[in-house]
Amino acid sequence: MKDSRILSTFQDLLPAPSEAAPARVLVFDACHVGVALRAVLFVELVVGLGAMFGAASFLDWVSRVSVLTGGALPATLVWLIAACALKNALARLGATAQQVAGVALGALAGLYGCGVLFWVGWLEPAPWLACALSGALLAALLVAALVLRARGKTPADTAARLIELQSRIRPHFLFNTLNSAIALVRAEPAKAEALLEDLSDLFRHALMEQGDSVTLADEIALAQRYLAIEQVRFGDRIQVEWVLDPQASEARLPPLLLQPLVENAVKHGVEPSASGAQIRISTQRRGSRVVIKVANTVPAGQGEFGSRVALDNVRDRLRLLHDVQCQFQSVLKDGIFLVRIELPA
Repeated sequence: MKDSRILSTFQDLLPAPSEAAPARVLVFDACHVGVALRAVLFVELVVGLGAMFGAASFLDWVSRVSVLTGGALPATLVWLIAACALKNALARLGATAQQVAGVALGALAGLYGCGVLFWVGWLEPAPWLACALSGALLAALLVAALVLRARGKTPADTAARLIELQSRIRPHFLFNTLNSAIALVRAEPAKAEALLEDLSDLFRHALMEQGDSVTLADEIALAQRYLAIEQVRFGDRIQVEWVLDPQASEARLPPLLLQPLVENAVKHGVEPSASGAQIRISTQRRGSRVVIKVANTVPAGQGEFGSRVALDNVRDRLRLLHDVQCQFQSVLKDGIFLVRIELPA
């Protein structure tokens, strides 16, 4: 199956709390490219607005922005680097202590920015107290935004977990699988045993807590077990092609992410077609990026299908984990439905 013509123009599960004591968690995480970009843009916006006060002309405003940026940009980068480097240490603190530490780092970063301007002779005398308070205030706003982002992650992941579990433990899927096993018990007992083992592994994987991410290799293994079960049910009607790049196997993605895409391919490609469908799953590492594609043929005349709940869920979970570093696209063209995911290696 060829899919290059389709997209030629074309980013979390909650850890189980300990029974003895609640685990410490990081309430804000600065270790994301998207977070860094937004922080820099936010600080530059504040600098630009602040430079308007007292600016006699546009050139005077540009001059003031340049001078202030010379201190604000290094200070912002220092805060981001420090907050990212200390994330493990911060995670051992309570939520309030983490936020206080983030503000304190902002005050130190403000002093650093002030020191840079003082050292190059652009700020004499240096307003040390004003710089520290400005840094603390900007850091407080950034921490508050990151805390809200982290809190927003919780209900989305909880809903995603429920959707994925319901998708995986649908009564008719379980019923059909058990019926297939029963039919094979006498004629092909070894095949029936393998089918039940695949079903057991699939459910065990779906029900276990795995943290906020797993490797692509783990997700591939789960999808292969799911398709092995469906292969028994549909026989020659389902044709699966795997094109896997071993160098892409360590990429991180949210758990239980790939299997619903494969299930969609079976539900909307194989089930409605009397002649079955082709399913092609490919992975490829391209430098520091990994591209994952799930494609399936669809019956003639079929348009956009389903409520897209599974696709929207996958996209949202990717963005929560990788933010702007991931891409998710889907398209139906020339009788082929293709989902393309791109994320960091």
